[in-house]
Amino acid sequence: MIVPTKKIITILLLTFSSLISNAQEIIADSVKVKPTPKSNANKIKIDGIIATVGDYVVLDSDIDKAFLEIQGQGGSVKDITRCQMLSSLLKEKLFAHQAIQDSIIVSDAEIKEKMDQQLDYMLEQLGSMDKVLQYFKKSSEDDFRTDFFEILKQQRLASEMQQKIISEIEITPEETRNFFKKIPENELPQFGAELEIAQIVIKPKISEEEKQRIISKLKEIKKEVQEGASFKTRAVIYTDDRASAATGGFYKINKKTPFVKEFKDVAFSLQEGEISEPFETMFGYHIIYLEKIKGLELELRHILMMPKVSPESLKEAKEKADLIKKRIEDKEITFAEAARTMSDEKETKANGGTLINPKTQDTRFELTKMDPELYGQVSNLKDNEVSIPYLMEDPKEGKMYKILMVTNRIDQHTADYSKDYTKIRELALKEKQISAISKWTDEKINETYIRINADYQGCDFESNWLKK
Repeated sequence: MIVPTKKIITILLLTFSSLISNAQEIIADSVKVKPTPKSNANKIKIDGIIATVGDYVVLDSDIDKAFLEIQGQGGSVKDITRCQMLSSLLKEKLFAHQAIQDSIIVSDAEIKEKMDQQLDYMLEQLGSMDKVLQYFKKSSEDDFRTDFFEILKQQRLASEMQQKIISEIEITPEETRNFFKKIPENELPQFGAELEIAQIVIKPKISEEEKQRIISKLKEIKKEVQEGASFKTRAVIYTDDRASAATGGFYKINKKTPFVKEFKDVAFSLQEGEISEPFETMFGYHIIYLEKIKGLELELRHILMMPKVSPESLKEAKEKADLIKKRIEDKEITFAEAARTMSDEKETKANGGTLINPKTQDTRFELTKMDPELYGQVSNLKDNEVSIPYLMEDPKEGKMYKILMVTNRIDQHTADYSKDYTKIRELALKEKQISAISKWTDEKINETYIRINADYQGCDFESNWLKK
């Protein structure tokens, strides 16, 4: 775990999608615009409009919704004031406004899914839809959903705009070195204890009969859709892809989207309205329906069906894993050699089974931030001890047996440039991205109409939203 100084805290806490980011504030009188008509000024009071940024407005109730959203994501709001929340919303509107100017498009299906999740939390917290409507001062559920959908869409537009700003920002080794040198020695962060872990994966074999059953079912679904059935409905019913089931198998992808190669190859070979033949990836068997081609992006739906594992295949996989463990313990073969020659996981077998931390993209796993399931399997392992094969079920890949070994331990220590380069580079990159966001914001302030209601001009903003 990092124990940062003031400088490091600033870098770590200024995340770009947060509702409480500390940004360069927008100034109501910093741009020359036509005066707002008195009739509109009066309307501000009546409608509860407390600020305007470009084409967007901020309502008093938007602050309430923002607080509830943070709670819905498990965050605490006890130290956030209404003025601080307004500051975040103003920045969000600025990004969303510019996203529209730059023709950034977000999927309505994606927004609807998030809205449903947030609404479920609201219902759980408040007890009923009537109480939700009362809390947000809405007369009907339709009005509330329309309003809430727009808020979430603006947030997504803001996030996409931020990503566009930082997407091409890179950090060089020289910049990383200079960043590290600027940190006073007594302010260097402390990095927590870490582990390097290797694994061997044994997957049960799927029978040819089961594969053919899946392929035949997918062909049957394809025929039904071609005869008029809804692909979206079929996806909701049949897909084993939990991430897209609620949206009827919907995804929006481009060439850079991190999908497996086989999936993208098929998707980009289709014409609008075409349904693919069943094809196989590491996750199972798919069919894809290409709905729209929008420039370099595809809007598609897919159905994933994962073959079922028989008890016999599962038993054989367990016996194979047990035998591999014994051979390693008997010194017949090293763990790394066994991983390279016997593991069924392509991603790790080439480097001797070494796991890559998905959050940092290096080989170290900080104990306090480790996935609970993984931590439970390795926390009691001694150096070079091989774990008992354990059965796990991945939502995407199905059932498999895993054998784990801790290959290296790194004790808690003060940041060291050579040993912790990856972490230091990430901190340097974040600082550079924050600087780019700040510079962009300063430039857009002067191009955007901004007005803050007098009721909130008494806020003690950290930055100068009210420059006169």
